[in-house]
Amino acid sequence: MTDGPAPLALTGGTGFVGGALIELAVRRGIEVRALARSEQKPREGVTWVRGDLADETALARLVAGADTVLHLAGVVNTPDPAGFHQGNVAGTEALIHAAQGAGVSRFVFVSSLSAREPALSAYGRSKFHAEEAVRVSGLDWTIVRPPAIYGPRDREMLELFKAARWGVVPMPPAGRASMIHVMDLARLLLALVPGGPPVSQRLFEPDDGRAGGWSHREMAQAIGAAVGRKVRVPHLPRAALLLAARLDGMVRGRGAKLTADRVGYMAHPDWTCRPEKAPPADLWRAEIATGEGLAATAEWYRAEGWL
Repeated sequence: MTDGPAPLALTGGTGFVGGALIELAVRRGIEVRALARSEQKPREGVTWVRGDLADETALARLVAGADTVLHLAGVVNTPDPAGFHQGNVAGTEALIHAAQGAGVSRFVFVSSLSAREPALSAYGRSKFHAEEAVRVSGLDWTIVRPPAIYGPRDREMLELFKAARWGVVPMPPAGRASMIHVMDLARLLLALVPGGPPVSQRLFEPDDGRAGGWSHREMAQAIGAAVGRKVRVPHLPRAALLLAARLDGMVRGRGAKLTADRVGYMAHPDWTCRPEKAPPADLWRAEIATGEGLAATAEWYRAEGWL
């Protein structure tokens, strides 16, 4: 063990949000120790630990000597609902156990707004139960429930950008949702690392600062504007979404993006962040206006040949 600041122990570092967080942490001179399932290219400021959330030895190596665990990893899509419990609940419990065993007190957990409505989907239910494990852990915890996250390297909302190029962006039944740029979320997560009275034992729902969020139509129109198109926005009823999920499963099998479980929360009318759950304003505010962020994201997609 070398002298110097303790590393930040990170799960999910190879994902969309984790990549943005590592980029920001390295820029700020924060040492990161990150869990990864497969071999990763060496990167200055980052120590990769080979393993996953089911690997007790890897988790012990990840948290050894760390002051804070930042838990981003999780299962967002699986053809078998049991996979959500294994990845999101059992995985979180294993990481908590490793942190307790290593004497790490600070634990920041990235959950999901879907945990507010656990009856709607197996995914949301798994996130709810993972939150419960964090709350009773005895650790100095903070839970973050992000809304729809967008930005460069994101493949989830890429489909909407692609649709917008054709002038039609199908959306779920009429409703509202909040949004946040990935770098704004990364700034918040690093701001939460030190802990303290304003953020310890607290749950936050950060967003872009737009009061009341975005209607599904407004969100689609904003994406259309980002790619330079006026778009039509048909709202698909739940039955149509379930049919589309069935077709996606037939075409892409286990790689299907749209599943019946996803339809469960997509059809819910309110995924806006609650103002009373906003992070302390003196600690963090969103800096990236969503219209500008979407346009920059579309430009990144084009530059990389994704769009």
